[in-house]
Amino acid sequence: MQQCNDDTVNSNGVCLRVYGKVQGVGFRPFVWQLAQQLGLKGDVCNDAQGVEVRLLGNEREFLALLQQQCPPLARIDMVTSAPFCWSVLPLDFAIRHSAGGAMNTQIVPDAATCPACLAEMNDPSERRYRYPFINCTHCGPRFTIIHAMPYDRPNTAMASFPLCPVCEAEYRDPLDRRFHAQPVACHECGPALEWRSGEQHAHGEAALQAAIALLKSGGVVAVKGIGGFHLACDATSQAAVMHLRARKHRPAKPLAVMLPGAEGVTTQAQRLLATPAAPIVLVEKERVSGLCEAIAPGLDEVGVMLPANPLQHLLAQELQRPLVMTSGNLSGKPPVISNDEALSDLADIADGFLLHNRDIVQRMDDSVVRASGEMLRRSRGYVPDAMSLPPGFNDLPPMLCLGADLKNTFCLLRGNSAVPGQHFGDLTDEGVEAQWRSALRLMQDIYDFHPEQVVVDVHPGYRTHQWASSYGLPVQTVLHHHAHAAACLGEHGWPLEGDDVIAITLDGIGMGEGGELWGGECLRVNYRECEHVGGLPAVALPGGDLAAQQPWRNLLAQMLEFVPDWQRYPETADIQRQNWPMLARAIERGVNAPKASSCGRLFDAIACALGCAPLHLSYEGEAACQLEALAASVASVEHPVQMPLCGTMLDLAAFWQSWLNWQATPAERAWAFHDALAQGLAVLVRQEAALRGIHVLVFSGGVMHNRLLKKRLQHYLAEFTLLFAHQLPAGDGGIAFGQGLVAAARAIPPAL
Repeated sequence: MQQCNDDTVNSNGVCLRVYGKVQGVGFRPFVWQLAQQLGLKGDVCNDAQGVEVRLLGNEREFLALLQQQCPPLARIDMVTSAPFCWSVLPLDFAIRHSAGGAMNTQIVPDAATCPACLAEMNDPSERRYRYPFINCTHCGPRFTIIHAMPYDRPNTAMASFPLCPVCEAEYRDPLDRRFHAQPVACHECGPALEWRSGEQHAHGEAALQAAIALLKSGGVVAVKGIGGFHLACDATSQAAVMHLRARKHRPAKPLAVMLPGAEGVTTQAQRLLATPAAPIVLVEKERVSGLCEAIAPGLDEVGVMLPANPLQHLLAQELQRPLVMTSGNLSGKPPVISNDEALSDLADIADGFLLHNRDIVQRMDDSVVRASGEMLRRSRGYVPDAMSLPPGFNDLPPMLCLGADLKNTFCLLRGNSAVPGQHFGDLTDEGVEAQWRSALRLMQDIYDFHPEQVVVDVHPGYRTHQWASSYGLPVQTVLHHHAHAAACLGEHGWPLEGDDVIAITLDGIGMGEGGELWGGECLRVNYRECEHVGGLPAVALPGGDLAAQQPWRNLLAQMLEFVPDWQRYPETADIQRQNWPMLARAIERGVNAPKASSCGRLFDAIACALGCAPLHLSYEGEAACQLEALAASVASVEHPVQMPLCGTMLDLAAFWQSWLNWQATPAERAWAFHDALAQGLAVLVRQEAALRGIHVLVFSGGVMHNRLLKKRLQHYLAEFTLLFAHQLPAGDGGIAFGQGLVAAARAIPPAL
C-alpha cells in the first residue's frame, strides 16, 4: 500500500480497513455493487485482517451505506480510514485476489439454508432443483469445511470439486449471489449423495429416495450432515424410537427432533429456530404434537430443530413428520465425521447410510438453546463467532484456555476479543480427545495463533491440565468456580476494574482452595480474586465417581451425615435394599469417599428420595432433570420446609428434618426443595452482600440451568442486580472463557 506524504501529489484516495465477520458472506460483491452505485473507483480484497477497500472519491456516503446495507451474515465491528495515494489512478472498481498475513478477522459459522436457495431447490425450472448441497454467500457450510485462511475455495473441502463452466461463471460474477461462495456447486460438478444398506447401493436422487423409504418403514438411517452424522428415525413411532434407543444403548436421555415446521411452539422459539444458526431449541413438550412418549421420557421439555441444510429440507418435505435427529455416535463415544467411521462405528445401529463425498473438516455438534435464548451448548451456527472482552481488557497477548474435562470447550484470547471453540464433551474418552486436539491445532493454524501461555483448571487430574504441562509454555491455573463466575461477568461486560460481586456457583464438582471439592459455593469475586464466604456443607461422595452415577449413594451420605434415625423414613427404602452397611463403613473410614459441597449430588439425593430417578443413571444430570420436571408439574406450594443458615453455611440437618417430616405429594415436595434451596441461598447472599456493600450478584455453574431454581432466586433477590449466564453455557461449556479473563486480569496491574 502506498501512503500519502508531503512529497507526493495530493489525491482524495482513502484506504478503509473493515474488521468483523466480513469473509465468506458476500461482502466483496456487496462493496463492488455499492461502489458501482455511487460511481466510485478503486478496489476491494480479502486479507487476514478482514477486508481492505481502496477508494478514489468521497467515501462519506459509501461508509454510511456500508453499515446500513451490510449482507445478512456479515457483521462490521470496526472500520478504520487512512489516506491513500494511487501510483496509477484506477479507471473503475475491481475485486482483487485475496492477500495473506497474520489472521485477525472472524470466520463465519455455518449458516442454515437461506430462503432464496430453498426456493431455487424446490423450483423444477432451476438447474439446482432438488440439489442437496445448494448454497450461496448467504448460507451453507463455512467453518466446517475450512482447512486454512483466507477463506477461498482452494483452502476448503471444496478444492476437490472443480467448478463446471456455469458454476464458474456464477462464482466470477460480482452481480451473482454466488460470487466467491466457496462451497458453490451443482449436480454436474459438486458433492453427491450415496446410499449404503447391505447389498443396496445407490447415488443421487435414488439414494435420497432409498433413505426416505427406510425411514417410512420404521428404520434407522445414519445421515451425513455438515458438521457430523445424525441418526434419524420416525419420531412419531414408539417402536422406531425404542429400536434406536436399544441399539444405541441410550435408554432415557432425551432425543432431539427435527420438525417439518414450527407450528405450535412459541413465537420466541420460532424466531430462534429460523435464525441462520438454526439451533436445537428446548420447548414445552406439550406444544409439539405427534411425538411418541419415548422421545423425552419423564421430562416436560423437548429439543426441536428445523431443517438446517438442504438435505434435511428434502427429507422433511418428503416425510412431513417429525424425525429424530440425534448425534451419530456410539454411546459414550464422539460423533463420527467420515464415511468410513460411520460405516464401521454405526453398523450395529443404522439400517442404512445416507452419505456424501464432501469431507467434514471440523466436527460441529448442534447447538442447544432455550426459547429464552439461554445457551446450553454452543456449537454449530455460533462457533467461531468472537466475543468482545469487557472494558479494561485490551491488547492482550495470545492465551490458550483449555476449559474443563467435561462439556469441554477451549477458548483463544488475543487483543480485546475471545474466540470460544465448539462443544466437545468428555475429554476422558480417547476419541473425543483426538477430535479436540485436531480442532485445537486447526483453529490455531487458521487464526495464525501462537499462544504465549496456557490457562487450565487447577485440578491436576484433568486431561487439559496434564496436556498443558507438556506444551512447553508458561501455565496458569484458575479455580473452577472462579472461572464460572468470571465467565458470567465477562459476557455481561463487567469491567476489569469493576466492584466486587457475590457469586453463587452451583454444579456437580470442581476443585476449590487447598484441594477441597466444591459444588455449592458463595464467593466474593472480582476478576483477580475469589474468596469463599459460605455455601453448602461438604458431604461424602461414596465410591468417588460412582456417586455421580448412582443417586442412592448420595442419599445415603446425606442421611448418615444429617439424619441419625434415617432408617425409619420410607424415602430411604431404596438405600435399604442395597448393601449400604459396607458403604457406610467406607464413608466412616474415608475410603474412596471424598467430601464435596456438591449441589448436583444434593439434587440426586432428593430425586432418589422421591423415587423420580433410577438407581443407576443412564446420562449425566438425569436425576436433576427428572426432579425439575416433577417440581414444574405444580404451580407453587405453601410449605414449612426450610434451609436456614448456620453461620455462613446452609443447615442441611434442619432442612432434612423439615422436609422428611412434611407429608405432601412428590411433586409438591420437589417444588418445596427448589424453593427452600433458593430461599436459603438468598438469605446467605443477602447477609454476605450487606457485610461488603455489594449490590450485584452472579449465578453460574451447571445447576443454574434449572429454570425453577432460577425463578425462585429471582423472586427472593429482586432488590439486587442479578447476572445469569446467557451467551455461554452456565455449566462447564463457559469455563474456558472465564479462565482467560482471570488469567488476563492477573497480568494487568490494578488501576490506582
